[in-house]
Amino acid sequence: MPETKALSEPQKALLKLGLARDIDLALHLPLRYEDETRIVKLRDAREGETAQIEATVTDIQVQYRPRRQLVVTVDDGSDTCVLRFFSFYPSQQKALAAGTRLRIRGELKGGFLGWQMVHPSWRPAGGDLPEALTPVYSTVAGLPQAYLRKAVLSGLVRADLSETVPTDAPPAPAQATRWTLRDSLQFLHHPTSDVSLAALEDHSHPAWQRLKAEELLAQQLSQQQSRREHDALRAPPLAALRGGLHEQLLAALPFQLTGAQRRVGEEIATSLARDRPMHRLLQGDVGSGKTIVAALAAAIAIDAGWQCALMAPTEILAEQHFRKLIGWLEPLLAPRGLRVAWLTGSQRKKERTEMLALVASGEAALVIGTHAVIQDQVQFKSLALAIIDEQHRFGVQQRLALRGKMQEPGREPHLLMMSATPIPRTLAMSYYADLDVSTIDELPPGRTPVVTKLISDSRRDEVIERIRGQLAEGRQVYWVCPLIEESENVDLTNATATHEALSGALPGVMVGLLHSRMPVPEKKAVMSLFTGGQMGVLVSTTVIEVGVDVPNASLMVIEHAERFGLSQLHQLRGRVGRGAAASACVLLYSAGDSGRVGETARARLKAMAETNDGFEIARRDLEIRGPGEFLGARQSGAPLLRFADLLTDTALLEWARGVAPAMLDRHPALAAQHISRWLGGKSEFLKA
Repeated sequence: MPETKALSEPQKALLKLGLARDIDLALHLPLRYEDETRIVKLRDAREGETAQIEATVTDIQVQYRPRRQLVVTVDDGSDTCVLRFFSFYPSQQKALAAGTRLRIRGELKGGFLGWQMVHPSWRPAGGDLPEALTPVYSTVAGLPQAYLRKAVLSGLVRADLSETVPTDAPPAPAQATRWTLRDSLQFLHHPTSDVSLAALEDHSHPAWQRLKAEELLAQQLSQQQSRREHDALRAPPLAALRGGLHEQLLAALPFQLTGAQRRVGEEIATSLARDRPMHRLLQGDVGSGKTIVAALAAAIAIDAGWQCALMAPTEILAEQHFRKLIGWLEPLLAPRGLRVAWLTGSQRKKERTEMLALVASGEAALVIGTHAVIQDQVQFKSLALAIIDEQHRFGVQQRLALRGKMQEPGREPHLLMMSATPIPRTLAMSYYADLDVSTIDELPPGRTPVVTKLISDSRRDEVIERIRGQLAEGRQVYWVCPLIEESENVDLTNATATHEALSGALPGVMVGLLHSRMPVPEKKAVMSLFTGGQMGVLVSTTVIEVGVDVPNASLMVIEHAERFGLSQLHQLRGRVGRGAAASACVLLYSAGDSGRVGETARARLKAMAETNDGFEIARRDLEIRGPGEFLGARQSGAPLLRFADLLTDTALLEWARGVAPAMLDRHPALAAQHISRWLGGKSEFLKA
């Protein structure tokens, strides 16, 4: 066997950046550019600009005050400039000896004592000036720019950059059609010095437009191919029976469904009746009634003789669903000899073994739980419908695991994913192109609008006074503290301190504390006291973000609101206003040492105060955070767009959506080449 050569440090670093293939290198585009095409005289330079000069060293010395530094004075014939180096080696001192002529590039700072540059780049003067701007690439430790530039250049030379967009495809929006892929890449790696730097940096240059069109096309091809593969699979057709469980559940409900709930319920029922697996996202604002729609879908599956699984991200939320669904369904299931099973990580072994037996025998028609539902030892007898709540909180692997619980090859269960974080249209077109989307766009009657107030942390006493007023009227209050992973210990200490302060300020009132580190039985005990009305104030980290339903709670205070994401703030606000009482959400913000709230945080707080509409909130959240963060890059697995911007490139996205199906039909080889070029192995993630 031939020996495999050990990789050098820069080669390992290239792989760490995901640059394994020639095409990966060719598509690793510069972050910015440096203009080394001209030399300026110091007398013509401007304060703050990055300039390249040629000058002779007139003096060099090591100074020790105010800190050790190498100070080199140079003269270009028009003026002098001082170069300061805070880290330096003897070899550098030798190379910068008096009389040496240098080519120097750095940011010029002008002061009372004349021009200076701190840590400029330099080399011996002479040699031709480059004709193109010098690219600067994003890199990692152990991978110098010079090595990366050479690697990118060789990748660019070797990569297959043949055209994959078919000649019979409709032309892309104007600017994207002027350049070929090869021309675009060669230009963007080495742009001529006469090009507008602004057009390069804001990605508006035609070469950028071409790349964005190709990237969006790759994403659409991958999504639509995934949809076709998915449609080729088979699932059990589940028809709603006349007079069956679905109708019995509707008749037994103590409330009427809204028009939106009925419409969405019919969309789901139509999909379930087909023999193709449903792959549907059910989105609706906080409190719009998604759980009952899911229960009606479960009733159809159970009626047809199959099992249904519902998975939620937290035990509190799973238990909330469990209570509601048991109340609605168990009276109808018991006469049929069927049960609702409950599976979580904190269960005792005896109870868990009993539940696993119920699931395996098929006696548990509905299985509700957390990640425990997808563990290997959970064997369903006949799973036909998988429901995932707050789907964005689960990773791709977990969704695939739940879909893999069906025993028969070539078949998979119908999948219903629920989300209270509505997906803006451009995101749905792009990242969810392989899903059907159903939207509940109407709140049940009797929900009171929540008034949102922004209040500075310095007015905390007024907020506590407001709490007293609510408690006097027999209402309950949430006080939410942030919990950020990096500062978890500090945050838990703050939550505990807030709990003590409120207990002291509200004598005679039961004030509870709930956080992620508490044992599950303790969490349940606290929640049941609050749900039962005995506890007046609940101090909590974001464990109560989703699913908690206490209609008597009419005030929510969110401490350090500037540290929360927009959709998270909206989810939290949705915990109040669930009854008939007028409700309010107070966003307590802290301006910190600077006395100012950051720009992004200010935009989030402003959006919260201005609208209660989850879809508008989602649109603004996408504007503020961009799609990567909005989707949660870690969990979504969706290859995030590197070049295109969903907010500004909608015309290119529309073009890609139109071209993709025809390309898959008429040019399958080109489509495969295009997907491979742009996505490599990442397209697998889009199939979840």
